[in-house]
Amino acid sequence: MDFSLLISNLTNPTLLFFLLGIVAAVIKSDLEIPPSSSKFISLYLLFSIGFKGGQELAHSGLNNEICFTLFIAVFFSIAVPLYTFFILKRKLSVENAGAIAATYGSVSAVTFLTATAFLENLNIHYGGHMVASMALMESPAIIIAVLLMRRYSSDSTTSLKSLIHESFTNGSVLMIMGSLLIGIIADTKQAEGIKPFTTDIFKGFLALFLLEMGMVAARRISAFKSYGLFVSGFALVIPVINSFMCIFITSYTSIEPGNRLLLAVLASSASYIAVPAAMRQIAPQSDPGLYIPMALGITFPLNITLGLPIYWWLITNC
Repeated sequence: MDFSLLISNLTNPTLLFFLLGIVAAVIKSDLEIPPSSSKFISLYLLFSIGFKGGQELAHSGLNNEICFTLFIAVFFSIAVPLYTFFILKRKLSVENAGAIAATYGSVSAVTFLTATAFLENLNIHYGGHMVASMALMESPAIIIAVLLMRRYSSDSTTSLKSLIHESFTNGSVLMIMGSLLIGIIADTKQAEGIKPFTTDIFKGFLALFLLEMGMVAARRISAFKSYGLFVSGFALVIPVINSFMCIFITSYTSIEPGNRLLLAVLASSASYIAVPAAMRQIAPQSDPGLYIPMALGITFPLNITLGLPIYWWLITNC
């Protein structure tokens, strides 16, 4: 295990701002981010992730391996929320089950970036299209979660057609899918003109977003404590199952080892950017104090400490 990589990520400024948010809530500080600013930051993060993914996909072009890689990515973003929702619904409300299912069906950009650093330290090649794979995994999981929440909500009488329409026209989903499409078709030179907005300030806005998420998570930690054993077990076991399934499936393909690792990490990670931003608008009844600590407090450390070396060992030795 590379402890220098672990230390580097644990001292990442964005994660430290998350801890600052927790501290602010614990000491009952009056620090807060105005609701209007918070909504703007959420939409900005969705826009930036989608646009950068579309640009990467446009630059990579398409071949058989890339198409199959994107297919596997989308498959997991659909399959994971589908099967986890019904596990979660046995113990949690429909809204919380849907939010957690979306969280684990979607992906963590920071975990993905950590995995790329891990590969670079080993001098292992990986494809630029993997960024597009990451972006493509964001919206399907959210859409599936919305469909399941609306379908199983006790007060929902909406038709399937209306559910599908609502899922695709939801502001958060539309933002990330629309940004992905715009990134694909946008002229490269013209896109450079907005690069300072889409790329350079991303981590700054992410830090502010995680600052608020830290405050929200700390203030609503009671829900996490109430379901501690069940949700803690879920946050530890489900990512491992998803990664092992992905490694097993890709072992029968010609996908490069570096790309296989990134796929396994994407399958095992949990979103704490796109999904909380979306759930804030889609399912305000769901509790961020439940699914954010699961993703950030359990699954993220699991992946960057034990996950990466174990997944890589399996890929190279099995």
